[in-house]
Amino acid sequence: MAEMYVLDLEEVDETRTAVVGGKGAQLGGLSRIDGVRVPDGFCVTTDAFRRVMAGIPAIGDRLDRLSRVDPDDREGIRTLSAEVRRAVEEAAVPDDLAEAVIGALSRYGDRDAAYAVRSSATAEDLPTASFAGQQDTYLNVVGPASLLRHISRCWASLFTERAVVYRRRNGIDHRTVQMAVVVQRMVFPDASGILFTADPVTGNRKVATVDAGFGLGEALVSGLVNPDVFAVRDDEIVARTIAAKQRAVLALPTGGTREVAVDPRRQRQPTLTDEQVVRLVGLGRRIEAHFGRPQDIEWCLVEDGFRIVQSRPITTLFPVPVPEAGDRENRVYVSVGHQQMMTDPMKPLGLSVWQLTAMAPMREAGGRLFVDATGHLTSPASRAGLLGLIGRDDPLVRDALETVLDRDDFIPLLPEPEPEPDPESAPESSGPPAAAGAPPAPVATDPAVVTGLVERSRASVAALERDIRTKTGPALFDFLLEAFEEHKRVLADPLSLQAIMAGMEATWWLNDRLREWLGEKNAADTLTLSAPGNITSEMGLELLDVADAIRPHPEVVEFLRSVGDEDFRDGLDELVKLPGGAEAREALEGYLNRYGMRCVGEIDITRPRWVERPATLVPAILDNVRNFGPGAAGQRFEQGRQKALEKELDVLSRLRALPDGDQKADETKRMIDRVRTFIGYREYPKYGIVSRYLVYRRALLAEAERLVRSGVLTEREDVFFLTFPEFHEAVRSQRVDDGLIRQREDEFRSYAALTPPRVLTSDGEAVTGAYRREDVPAGALVGLPVSAGTVEGRARVVLDIADADLEAGDILVTTFTDPSWSPLFVGIAGLVTEVGGLMTHGAVIAREYGLPAVVGVDRATRLIRDGQRIRVHGTDGYIEVLA
Repeated sequence: MAEMYVLDLEEVDETRTAVVGGKGAQLGGLSRIDGVRVPDGFCVTTDAFRRVMAGIPAIGDRLDRLSRVDPDDREGIRTLSAEVRRAVEEAAVPDDLAEAVIGALSRYGDRDAAYAVRSSATAEDLPTASFAGQQDTYLNVVGPASLLRHISRCWASLFTERAVVYRRRNGIDHRTVQMAVVVQRMVFPDASGILFTADPVTGNRKVATVDAGFGLGEALVSGLVNPDVFAVRDDEIVARTIAAKQRAVLALPTGGTREVAVDPRRQRQPTLTDEQVVRLVGLGRRIEAHFGRPQDIEWCLVEDGFRIVQSRPITTLFPVPVPEAGDRENRVYVSVGHQQMMTDPMKPLGLSVWQLTAMAPMREAGGRLFVDATGHLTSPASRAGLLGLIGRDDPLVRDALETVLDRDDFIPLLPEPEPEPDPESAPESSGPPAAAGAPPAPVATDPAVVTGLVERSRASVAALERDIRTKTGPALFDFLLEAFEEHKRVLADPLSLQAIMAGMEATWWLNDRLREWLGEKNAADTLTLSAPGNITSEMGLELLDVADAIRPHPEVVEFLRSVGDEDFRDGLDELVKLPGGAEAREALEGYLNRYGMRCVGEIDITRPRWVERPATLVPAILDNVRNFGPGAAGQRFEQGRQKALEKELDVLSRLRALPDGDQKADETKRMIDRVRTFIGYREYPKYGIVSRYLVYRRALLAEAERLVRSGVLTEREDVFFLTFPEFHEAVRSQRVDDGLIRQREDEFRSYAALTPPRVLTSDGEAVTGAYRREDVPAGALVGLPVSAGTVEGRARVVLDIADADLEAGDILVTTFTDPSWSPLFVGIAGLVTEVGGLMTHGAVIAREYGLPAVVGVDRATRLIRDGQRIRVHGTDGYIEVLA
């Protein structure tokens, strides 16, 4: 019976997490690596923990109560977790279990020797969640009685307040986590510290960092001293900081530890020699190779030999796209999510469908997509074109790219091509840098161009809806692969691309020329107000019309306030029985017929659409009912149109007073007509994409339901964790790897905690970029000005559109806004986002509605508190926090 409670470290490896916990499994794996020395020891297994827990009265009830507490209720968690810990610490250790532990000590010599006692939870040191610092470690524990007491404390530390909160936030059930305990012979080091096999700040996988201090590592962990820090790349120390190490923690002969002063003559001496640093990093690389991912390693130096006392994965690093086989070249990746205004992680099916329908090859990492920009950065012409185009839209991406390019050896330039044509004779923009050959002739400024493009897109979607109806099984997937090609053909329509570029180029021309000639900043913001044909701004205005149909009927308003998300669809049948209910339902269904394919994060096909969850729109509708009067949509549109017209007349009048004024005014008038003809169309291709996505989604979900009925899947949504080819194969073979689905669910949850970088290198370095501006007030938050004007108001920090509770005059502060947020824009006074560029959706709609807006504001949702008064300078690109 004793064998089930105790296992030597040599008997376990990484596969035994369920028995010895994450730390024990990692240490067992470490002990098997050639050249890596791990202090001798054993594990008290999870069987022992379960045995003790089973003997604690009412422990199940206590855990149930702990599981029901809101993770934000810190006082409730503090009280309940302390109660559970106390019960575990006071629980008696059964005699046979105690004998097994004490018997294990005899295998390592003196029973009264000193030991380190470390907690080892089964949800600890995992690839997706390290739980670093969540449970307890005790050093220099002497004697069997003290050892048993500290083992009990380790068991109890599973329920520390921080461990409980961490599990709740990571979706881990308290009951599913068990605790083992690692007991190792104590080592008394001359020095100790931490080795990261990747730079924990930048993410660079080729740079290791070593933190080192005298004595036990507790001095570093507790923050008692600043460590020496060494950075190592390619077996060479590339940076070092030698700290004044005034204190150290040493072990006491009778057990426990004490803090001592370091001899002043040693305080500024390096803890390690250069040779030792490089040797330690070499050990770290060997450990990293064994575990297959970057590691956070705790080490000790004993008589010039290193001992490894812990190794866990670094879970905060953003993953690197997997290179093609044999590709060892440096790569630079640009985030797709920052351009699409959706930086949340996507599930595998969403990633693969977007990749299959996108115009450029994309690589996946951390549940996000990236474009490999390396090819455009290797030639002078395409480099300049890419930086110029990106720089106009998102200066942070440009700065991040330039930061990488400043390292001349990372992406070297190819030899200069043949001389370019005279730039004076070239068009002002030749289109996206990915375009090959000479630019096409400019499209005529004719509204019929846009009308024709919209009709062609609608016809393509209608044909898709008609043709997909009869497709099921493997034939559906074959059909969809053909449909994806048609999808890309529509997106790549040269006339469509010309129309988009015409609107963008006219915007740039107006902003550049009117600033040069008249000193006007961002004049196009006003000149494009209420431009025709913007499907996204129409979506926001038409929700005001829905509110008009509801506002006169108090019983309908009350119904909408009370109906829940789950029963909304069924409730519509009840709605028609109320006075005004039929008109309200007709207005809602008309809106959903036109815009029901949209949702937050709509580029991910796995996200539920408005037509599937119409209750998502209810808060915005009720805000419109409360904050606006009848006819507000038409009034707002007409007000914007009049402002644009007044601005046009003002600008043209002032231009004509300048030298060569008639020519400048005529050129400007042509560009104003051009921008108002084409700028609204820029939003339509995305509308076409998500219209097709709804058709794809419905067909794929119907196929998933067939797999559920056949017993192949447990839940319909399980297919979201398969790629499109894997889903195809599951339908063909009627088999699914359930373990793969569960693994990907865990990975997806871990990706939600990661912040995707704008630029990522193949070395793993996450580069964020900076504005490098000196023309803003001290303390202001800097961003990109995308919609002119200044507004002061109450900040409403909204992370989920379903939680929005906005009043007239509020300023929306959020992470990003894709088109699904547009209905909120009609009721706010200004916009601040962490992600965005000049031509991304939030910026375009802010200009359309005349909202002062600043985007790309780093950590805006954390630096601005909900309810604070702020002033948004949409013309100059900064925010002042007033109170």
